[in-house]
Formats: sequence, C-alpha cells, structure tokens
Amino acid sequence: MNPQDYEVDIVPLTHSDGGGFAAIVPELPGCRSDGETPQEALDNAYDAVRCWLEAAEEMGRTVPQPRRLAA
Repeated sequence: MNPQDYEVDIVPLTHSDGGGFAAIVPELPGCRSDGETPQEALDNAYDAVRCWLEAAEEMGRTVPQPRRLAA
C-alpha cells in the first residue's frame, strides 16, 4: 500500500506541547508523528505509515484499507 493513500489529520500543537504540528493517521491505530511545519508533519507521517505497515505485515496483522480507496 502507498502511505499517501491514507488520510492524515494535521493539527497545531500548543506551546505547552512544544509547538509545531501533530500528524495523526486515524485509520492506523497509534500511527502519528509531528513536525515544525504542517508539511514536515505530513512528510513524517508518511514515514510513520511506512513503518506501521511494515510492522503490521511482520506481525501478520490485518492492514486496514485506506478510506479513500475503499469508497
């Protein structure tokens, strides 16, 4: 699967959380990342998706279909 097929939600982090932006992949539990800019957070999220998919495959777990491809 292509990491870019998964939806990524980008949200600003508060100053007390360190600032920058969080990137959350709702379809993949626990898959998230962050970055100083929205683009950096998105790029980091795609790396996190690659790692999540690789780990799921190694453990024999089912990988959810990306929502935008399932429709």
